[in-house]
Amino acid sequence: MNAYIFPGQGAQFTGMGLNLYETSPLAQELFELANDILGFKITDIMFEGSSDELKETKVTQPAIFLHSVILAKTLGANFKPDMVAGHSLGEFSALVANGTLNFEDGLKLVSKRALAMQKACEIQPSSMAAVLGLDDEIVEKICASTKGIVVAANYNCPGQLVISGEVEAVNNACEALKAAGAKRALVLPVGGAFHSPLMEPAREELAAAIESTYFSKPNCPIYQNVTANAVIDETAIKLNLISQLTAPVRWTQSVQQMLADGATLFTEVGPGNVLQGLVKKINREAQTASATL
Repeated sequence: MNAYIFPGQGAQFTGMGLNLYETSPLAQELFELANDILGFKITDIMFEGSSDELKETKVTQPAIFLHSVILAKTLGANFKPDMVAGHSLGEFSALVANGTLNFEDGLKLVSKRALAMQKACEIQPSSMAAVLGLDDEIVEKICASTKGIVVAANYNCPGQLVISGEVEAVNNACEALKAAGAKRALVLPVGGAFHSPLMEPAREELAAAIESTYFSKPNCPIYQNVTANAVIDETAIKLNLISQLTAPVRWTQSVQQMLADGATLFTEVGPGNVLQGLVKKINREAQTASATL
């Protein structure tokens, strides 16, 4: 069974999507439509912008979404998913790819999400840190016993978990995690505490937009970050998508469930190959590939 997976923030690079734009009339049409919807030429930043320009949340999220979704659309009849999943932002790309959202609505929601997250980041100093070499349960326990807000945010693969929360709480948790035997507990260069309670203002803002957007019956199940289970009901998909901003990304559990449900090939659709690496760390026998034109 074919599982298509869609990357999240961090996969961006200068020149992303340019080859698609230059070789596919459909891609060119969709990129130009995106410029109109967003109200600025995101293609200029994607194709020629600096890494700093691409790092801006209001640019990064739509850029990765566009690269992923437009690539999926240009595959045409070759795009045959039996199941889909996306890492954080990538969940929106996956929902367009499996027919739940149309292109325009997906892009509008991603843009709204990016701006809402940026605003939430500015309310309170917060950060994230990557923790390597500890069992999930130990990380969870240390976060729970640390003063302030700090939680497990991304279950990326066994032995690799990202924590998220208030700056001081994250720093203190990192010290405790290193003392507990973590190989590394490294604060990440991000501007906010994604997938933590500190994203509540963004969740509320995005919830209103999601609730007023039409969701179709998907063509195949999506394994959502919040539950790590196959979902095909539109109402449940909406609720999980709203919860996603303040809940952890259960990527390890999602991939394990997809394998249990018969996934034989994981094809990454979008910039980079980070998710293929994580799939291999979750199960060395899993087959992976990159989607190409």
